[in-house]
Amino acid sequence: MSDPKDTNQAWGGRFSEATDAFVARFTASVNFDQRLARHDIQGSIAHATMLAKVGVLTDEELHSIQAGLSEILTEIEDGTFEWSVALEDVHMNVEAALTAQIGITGKKLHTGRSRNDQVATDIRLWLRDEIDAISTELIRLQQGILDLAEREADTIMPGFTHLQTAQPVTFGHHLLAWFEMLVRDQSRLEDCRKRLNQSPLGAAALAGTTYPIDRQMTAELLGFDGPTRNSLDSVSDRDFAIEFCAFASILLTHMSRASEELILWTSAQFNFIEMPDRFCTGSSIMPQKKNPDVPELVRGKTGRVNGHLIALLTLMKSQPLAYNKDNQEDKEPLFDAVDTVKDCLRAFADMIPAIQSKKDSMREAARRGFSTATDLADYLVRKGIPFRDSHEIVGKSVAYGLAENKDLSEMTLEELQQFSNVIEGDVFDVLTLEGSVAARDHIGGTAPNQVRAAVKAAREALSK
Repeated sequence: MSDPKDTNQAWGGRFSEATDAFVARFTASVNFDQRLARHDIQGSIAHATMLAKVGVLTDEELHSIQAGLSEILTEIEDGTFEWSVALEDVHMNVEAALTAQIGITGKKLHTGRSRNDQVATDIRLWLRDEIDAISTELIRLQQGILDLAEREADTIMPGFTHLQTAQPVTFGHHLLAWFEMLVRDQSRLEDCRKRLNQSPLGAAALAGTTYPIDRQMTAELLGFDGPTRNSLDSVSDRDFAIEFCAFASILLTHMSRASEELILWTSAQFNFIEMPDRFCTGSSIMPQKKNPDVPELVRGKTGRVNGHLIALLTLMKSQPLAYNKDNQEDKEPLFDAVDTVKDCLRAFADMIPAIQSKKDSMREAARRGFSTATDLADYLVRKGIPFRDSHEIVGKSVAYGLAENKDLSEMTLEELQQFSNVIEGDVFDVLTLEGSVAARDHIGGTAPNQVRAAVKAAREALSK
């Protein structure tokens, strides 16, 4: 029989034999949760500071713990710290190293807490920092979109429904649609941060502790808005991780939609934009190819992030209160979702401002698709013809244009008048592409001056 002393000292006293080697590896999380080390030590220093204040630790013991944890953090950051699977997780690795370094005082650090509230605190601290970093990248992407939109405020392109030419819009207006999606994403991210910023530290295993702890103090030391209000919920809640992954899934869905358009626009069939070479790759067999790999990968990674959201929802759906070992499975999906979001945002924030529009190709595409047909219908309505009748008249004129291979703006006045005698020479003011986009001069419209006004307002909002 194995010596029970070989097992994890955090709980080995109850057991008469050591954990099977496979089970130890199977249940360990240290290989992935070691990225929480800095935040684990941050939480431990706050906890020790509070314990000294309430008289559980002496000042000398506090200073010894603080110095020891600082030295361990240095070892972790410079890569010399030795991680042990036998110690299961980041928490016990750090505590064991502290005890080895400063002796029995290291064992006092865990007074008044459990690994359950400890890990819940660590994840919140870690995710809070990651959210701040993601927010910075998200804003950088928004700024890049605004810069490009302002530059392309007058560039005319076809607007689509059902991927069929519908009405002319400006490229700047189209880009601002992407921007609006990201504004909502930013708001969701800020909401997620607000809800996670409550401290579980002090909830202990599930019921709180008999020691005279000061949870408000540790919450303040760690920058939380306050302590959580129920010890059972404190250690078992993973809503914040689910909510982050929900944000990530919606963000990546938006970025995937933009990616799809970028991929289409770079194709020879559209030829709307030129993407910088550094964001593309070539073909091993076809020398002419320039593949838009970055947007393709972002589009593909959306499924990966969506999967993480489903994984966390499924993980939590049948768990009774309070903490269960299942919750160890929350970290890898969350970690990967964070990493993926950061990479995708960085790629887009670098790429978007460098995109060059092919104005002539865009304009020609808008001209070819009878995109001003609605403008002609609106013109007829202003002349007193009911909209349904106007719709029919324009439909006949489009059929004629298809037969004659002429856009509406290319027809003569006499050709247009065969469909309605109310059409006059001023019709060409609305049939031009410039006239069409300029006429939509209201908040949210595609008129160039509205695009510039929207960019200005958006920049002001971002600067607050």
